[in-house]
Amino acid sequence: MMNSNCEGSPLVSEKIAPVAPPLPGPATSSYHGSRVRRYCCVSTATKDLWERLFDEGYRADVSINTDNGGIIYAHANILGMASPVMKGMLKKSKRRDRQRSISIRGVPHDAVRVFIRFLYSSCYEKEEMEEFVLHLLVLSHVFVVPHLKQECMQQLEQGLLTIENVIDIIQLALLCDAPRLSFMCHRMIMRNFKAVSATEGWQAMKQSHPVLERKILDSVTVEEDRQKDRIRKSNERKIYLQLYEAMEALVHICRDGCQTIGPHDKDFKANQVPCKYAACKGLELLVRHFAGCKLRVPGGCVHCKRMWQLLELHSRLCANSDVCRVPLCRNFKERIRRQSKKDEMKWRILAEKLLRTKTIAGEPFFSWALASST
Repeated sequence: MMNSNCEGSPLVSEKIAPVAPPLPGPATSSYHGSRVRRYCCVSTATKDLWERLFDEGYRADVSINTDNGGIIYAHANILGMASPVMKGMLKKSKRRDRQRSISIRGVPHDAVRVFIRFLYSSCYEKEEMEEFVLHLLVLSHVFVVPHLKQECMQQLEQGLLTIENVIDIIQLALLCDAPRLSFMCHRMIMRNFKAVSATEGWQAMKQSHPVLERKILDSVTVEEDRQKDRIRKSNERKIYLQLYEAMEALVHICRDGCQTIGPHDKDFKANQVPCKYAACKGLELLVRHFAGCKLRVPGGCVHCKRMWQLLELHSRLCANSDVCRVPLCRNFKERIRRQSKKDEMKWRILAEKLLRTKTIAGEPFFSWALASST
């Protein structure tokens, strides 16, 4: 048989490794005994034999009625061993001339045939699985065939789940008690909601299952809020990182000097290595403006106001203002003591968030403050 997929089945012959006989004890007929290691040596010829038994219907004693007058012949012993539900149906069915008759309706005849064939050999054609995977999922759930149900879910997760059919599949997954498949469908819907909501499946679900539609829409709203919150926090983190880098660059300029700007006692070399602080260039321009601006008082100039804020923020982060080379560091320390509780709380929250963000980024904080005290 070409292009078929097979799974291990209790219906195919197996060789069991010999084990030592049990010690004398009370007799038991429990089906669930201790697990023994099994070695499956089923050949292709054996699998084909089970296929022939189904295809030819040799000495079949069950007729399965399907939609549009279709009939599939099978063997009661095999059906009963493969599915406990079918065993119950066969017990209740009436025998006519040594033949039993049951009905499986609501799914295509060919899908039922693929399902019954799987009960014989645990095999299926790839093309048949792709065409009837949803019907096979329902049949495996209704007739309690767990290995087929697992195979259907695996095939859906590995490629048969698409934007076009995800709405149909999530409804089946909920009905067939398949939580993992439901989760996979839900995740695909969240990631592709705009495309999914334009499908025919979505429009049909709105009419037949409005409660499910509302739950999905609520999930989309929650996910959008989470996404906005993640973007907001990411933007805040970037701002705090930029502030921290500005603090590092400010100390670097005032203590070591950078390129053409620095303390008055610093000798600048003609050929200096590029500065490692990315914020130095912009901060250098801000410092030069601050030094020469005639409206330098707080509130008189937008650029100077920004410089005043950087100086105050630095003073709140500085570990030792007595030896710090940053201008006005000690003055701001004294000013902090006279601030209102509201202003004090505002600056404290900013400093804590800034340091927390830098710590999350995985780099040490207060490096410049510790270095300034040496």
